[in-house]
Amino acid sequence: MAYSGNTGLTRIIKAAQYSWQGFRAAYKHEEAFRQEVWVMALAFPLALWLGENGVEKALMIGSVLLLLIVELLNSAVEAVVDRTGMERHKLSGRAKDMGSAAVTIAIFNVIIVWGFMLS
Repeated sequence: MAYSGNTGLTRIIKAAQYSWQGFRAAYKHEEAFRQEVWVMALAFPLALWLGENGVEKALMIGSVLLLLIVELLNSAVEAVVDRTGMERHKLSGRAKDMGSAAVTIAIFNVIIVWGFMLS
């Protein structure tokens, strides 16, 4: 990868543009990500309403944000694996399975955090 030469504010603006492109691509192409964004849209105001203090609110919102982050990384792994070829390979399958496992753990984290906060 060639050095872009962007520094300072230009680099920050470019990074924000690339991040927004990634967010839009995930929302457009990944149904699970879309579903989780809608969960976040519901969870954010609920956490502000139900959390008794800043820490509880942060934990509730943070657990769902973590799920979105893990889903983005899982989608990136899947895209790279699919890009390299559609033939079956045990390492490709393992990478995809591990990404899926990470998403599952992030979902469990949301359930555990929200369960403790609401009990």
